[in-house]
Amino acid sequence: MIGNLKPLEIVLIIAVILLLFGAKKLPDMARSLGKSARILKSEAKAMKKDDGDTAAPTTETAADTAPPAASARTIQAAPGDVTSSRPVNEPKPTTQS
Repeated sequence: MIGNLKPLEIVLIIAVILLLFGAKKLPDMARSLGKSARILKSEAKAMKKDDGDTAAPTTETAADTAPPAASARTIQAAPGDVTSSRPVNEPKPTTQS
């Protein structure tokens, strides 16, 4: 059914979307949708990588069972987007009177 859309129908759909959301909000919506897709893709890759690492049979030694060294991990919303990146274990701000 979607493959049978005529050009006039496509233009009508685009006009309705513009009327509903406005021309100013569409670029922001598309940008946030793109960021969400990138995050989802990177998380899916990380999950596949983690699954691949745990599925491989290995012999455990004392060094393998030791907890990893504590290091500051950073979560980034998108590549190159440093304004929204933050440390994972950031201290909670306290208010002192």
